[in-house]
Amino acid sequence: MHVNTREIAAEYRLAHWAKIMQERSGSGMSIKAFCEAEGFHENIYYYWQRKLREASCTDMAVTNNAVVPRGWAVCKEADTSVGEKALPIEIGGCRIMVESDVDPQLLAKVCRVLVSL
Repeated sequence: MHVNTREIAAEYRLAHWAKIMQERSGSGMSIKAFCEAEGFHENIYYYWQRKLREASCTDMAVTNNAVVPRGWAVCKEADTSVGEKALPIEIGGCRIMVESDVDPQLLAKVCRVLVSL
Protein backbone atom coordinates (compact mmCIF):
# COMPACT_ATOMS: atom_id res chain seq x y z
CA MET A 1 0.00 0.00 0.00
CA HIS A 2 1.41 3.37 -1.05
CA VAL A 3 0.87 6.26 1.34
CA ASN A 4 0.98 9.71 -0.20
CA THR A 5 2.37 11.80 2.64
CA ARG A 6 1.98 15.03 0.68
CA GLU A 7 -1.76 14.47 0.30
CA ILE A 8 -2.09 13.56 3.97
CA ALA A 9 -0.14 16.68 5.00
CA ALA A 10 -2.24 18.87 2.71
CA GLU A 11 -5.47 17.44 4.15
CA TYR A 12 -4.16 17.97 7.67
CA ARG A 13 -3.34 21.63 6.94
CA LEU A 14 -6.76 22.20 5.38
CA ALA A 15 -8.48 20.61 8.37
CA HIS A 16 -6.35 22.71 10.74
CA TRP A 17 -7.26 25.95 8.98
CA ALA A 18 -10.92 24.96 8.70
CA LYS A 19 -10.94 24.60 12.48
CA ILE A 20 -9.26 28.01 12.89
CA MET A 21 -11.86 29.61 10.63
CA GLN A 22 -14.68 28.00 12.59
CA GLU A 23 -13.14 29.32 15.80
CA ARG A 24 -12.91 32.81 14.28
CA SER A 25 -16.51 32.64 13.16
CA GLY A 26 -17.66 31.49 16.57
CA SER A 27 -15.61 34.15 18.35
CA GLY A 28 -17.62 37.02 16.89
CA MET A 29 -14.34 38.85 16.24
CA SER A 30 -13.42 40.47 12.97
CA ILE A 31 -10.85 38.64 10.87
CA LYS A 32 -8.30 41.37 11.57
CA ALA A 33 -8.84 41.27 15.35
CA PHE A 34 -8.81 37.46 15.43
CA CYS A 35 -5.58 37.25 13.44
CA GLU A 36 -3.90 39.81 15.69
CA ALA A 37 -5.04 37.91 18.80
CA GLU A 38 -3.78 34.60 17.39
CA GLY A 39 -0.49 36.08 16.18
CA PHE A 40 -0.65 35.65 12.43
CA HIS A 41 -1.15 38.05 9.52
CA GLU A 42 -4.52 38.48 7.81
CA ASN A 43 -2.95 37.51 4.47
CA ILE A 44 -2.28 34.02 5.84
CA TYR A 45 -5.93 33.72 6.91
CA TYR A 46 -7.18 34.80 3.48
CA TYR A 47 -4.70 32.50 1.75
CA TRP A 48 -6.06 29.46 3.62
CA GLN A 49 -9.63 30.63 3.19
CA ARG A 50 -9.05 30.61 -0.57
CA LYS A 51 -7.39 27.17 -0.39
CA LEU A 52 -10.35 25.77 1.56
CA ARG A 53 -12.80 27.15 -0.98
CA GLU A 54 -10.78 25.70 -3.85
CA ALA A 55 -10.63 22.32 -2.12
CA SER A 56 -14.40 22.41 -1.57
CA CYS A 57 -14.98 23.08 -5.25
CA THR A 58 -12.52 20.37 -6.25
CA ASP A 59 -14.32 17.86 -4.04
CA MET A 60 -17.55 18.54 -5.88
CA ALA A 61 -18.49 16.92 -9.15
CA VAL A 62 -21.18 17.92 -11.59
CA THR A 63 -23.52 15.01 -12.30
CA ASN A 64 -26.71 15.40 -14.32
CA ASN A 65 -26.56 19.19 -13.87
CA ALA A 66 -26.45 18.76 -10.07
CA VAL A 67 -23.47 19.53 -7.86
CA VAL A 68 -22.68 16.43 -5.84
CA PRO A 69 -20.09 16.24 -3.03
CA ARG A 70 -17.40 13.58 -3.37
CA GLY A 71 -18.67 10.29 -1.98
CA TRP A 72 -22.34 11.12 -2.66
CA ALA A 73 -24.51 9.85 -5.47
CA VAL A 74 -27.46 11.27 -7.35
CA CYS A 75 -30.54 9.07 -7.14
CA LYS A 76 -32.68 9.10 -10.24
CA GLU A 77 -35.76 7.44 -8.75
CA ALA A 78 -37.17 7.52 -5.25
CA ASP A 79 -36.73 4.40 -3.15
CA THR A 80 -40.17 2.83 -2.90
CA SER A 81 -39.11 0.41 -0.15
CA VAL A 82 -39.37 3.15 2.49
CA GLY A 83 -42.32 2.75 4.85
CA GLU A 84 -45.52 4.77 4.62
CA LYS A 85 -44.56 6.89 7.61
CA ALA A 86 -41.40 8.16 5.92
CA LEU A 87 -40.90 11.89 5.50
CA PRO A 88 -38.98 13.14 2.46
CA ILE A 89 -36.57 15.99 3.25
CA GLU A 90 -34.84 17.91 0.47
CA ILE A 91 -32.06 20.36 1.24
CA GLY A 92 -29.77 21.85 -1.38
CA GLY A 93 -30.79 19.35 -4.02
CA CYS A 94 -30.14 16.35 -1.74
CA ARG A 95 -33.16 14.27 -0.79
CA ILE A 96 -33.37 11.90 2.14
CA MET A 97 -36.28 9.79 3.38
CA VAL A 98 -36.69 9.81 7.14
CA GLU A 99 -38.52 7.08 9.04
CA SER A 100 -40.69 8.07 12.01
CA ASP A 101 -38.35 6.32 14.46
CA VAL A 102 -35.19 8.19 13.40
CA ASP A 103 -32.94 9.55 16.15
CA PRO A 104 -33.66 13.32 16.33
CA GLN A 105 -30.01 14.15 17.08
CA LEU A 106 -28.83 12.18 14.07
CA LEU A 107 -31.41 13.87 11.86
CA ALA A 108 -30.28 17.30 13.11
CA LYS A 109 -26.66 16.45 12.28
CA VAL A 110 -27.56 15.22 8.80
CA CYS A 111 -29.60 18.36 8.10
CA ARG A 112 -26.70 20.59 9.27
CA VAL A 113 -24.34 18.78 6.90
CA LEU A 114 -26.75 19.12 3.98
CA VAL A 115 -27.27 22.83 4.65
CA SER A 116 -23.50 23.38 4.75
CA LEU A 117 -22.98 21.86 1.28
